[in-house]
Amino acid sequence: MSQIAGVLAVAGALATPVAAKDKLVINSYGGAYEQIHRKLVIEPFMKKYDVDVQVITAYSADALAQLRAQKAAPQFDVIHFSGGQEVVAAREGLISAIKAEELSNGKDLYPFATEGLSRGEGPVHAVAAIGLLYNKDKAPKKPARWADLWDPAYKDHIVLTDLSNSYGLLGFLMLNKVKGGDIKNPDPGFDAVKGLLGSSVVVSTSPEMQQNFAQNDAWIAPYAQDYAYTLRKAGLPIEFVQGAEGTPAVYLTANLVANRPNQDLAKKFIDFSLSPEVQAGWATELRYSPTNKATKLDDTVAKEVVYGEQAVSGLMRFDPVAVDAARASLVERWKKLIAR
Repeated sequence: MSQIAGVLAVAGALATPVAAKDKLVINSYGGAYEQIHRKLVIEPFMKKYDVDVQVITAYSADALAQLRAQKAAPQFDVIHFSGGQEVVAAREGLISAIKAEELSNGKDLYPFATEGLSRGEGPVHAVAAIGLLYNKDKAPKKPARWADLWDPAYKDHIVLTDLSNSYGLLGFLMLNKVKGGDIKNPDPGFDAVKGLLGSSVVVSTSPEMQQNFAQNDAWIAPYAQDYAYTLRKAGLPIEFVQGAEGTPAVYLTANLVANRPNQDLAKKFIDFSLSPEVQAGWATELRYSPTNKATKLDDTVAKEVVYGEQAVSGLMRFDPVAVDAARASLVERWKKLIAR
């Protein structure tokens, strides 16, 4: 009898189902970004909290479209945006508000990283700064201001980026601002760029930017700081400068999706993304600038990102809602300008 009881006990134990792990569904952006995202955030988070994280590759515009389509029954728990879509998502009730005190790292974030929390948006977990890339071996001098693009010293060695590219659009808006315009009045920017086109090459993509620095004797270009690092890894002597007039930036946000049952776990995931260790990893791996002031970087990396109170004070953001509303008309006007 004891042997039979033992067999039954073992059989019963084997029949007992293993409790399913908690699960989060998030988006990421694919490519090298997603590889680093998994390495720095996703896999360590799964290990620490013994949970499953399902990753769906979806860039910002597509992610917002999916959230809208799934509003009655959303599938995502955390949604990441890099184009300002969190402003729209919050207004439409697609994401839930987070209080800074609900995040263990909230107290250490720069004010710009938590500014959107009061509007129901998620915190900024990384920054891609836009400034001036220049060839330190060939350019006759180091630029210091956005206005230096009109310096005759750089004539015939300038690269501009098409406004269909987000980096190109932000660069143009900054040039427009330097010349006295704003989003509602882009005339100064278009008039000023018209004077550059005769001595510039216009590209649409990052690989084209690299090609021009590598093969076509480019000296200077408005573009993103993280891509300067990509070019240096490719063996090109490219440095990044924050223009004295200001540094427009792409803010990468992590947002809590509304109407999901596991929001506490989702908040932990967002908080994990804000830790000094994770942010140091983003800066080291891809040269994204940290938003947590407690982040410690070695001197080499610190010089290649926007780091510290003084540098961060130069960051600026164009109203993403206004930019989105003006985007189509700006792109169309740009196409007509460069077609002449």
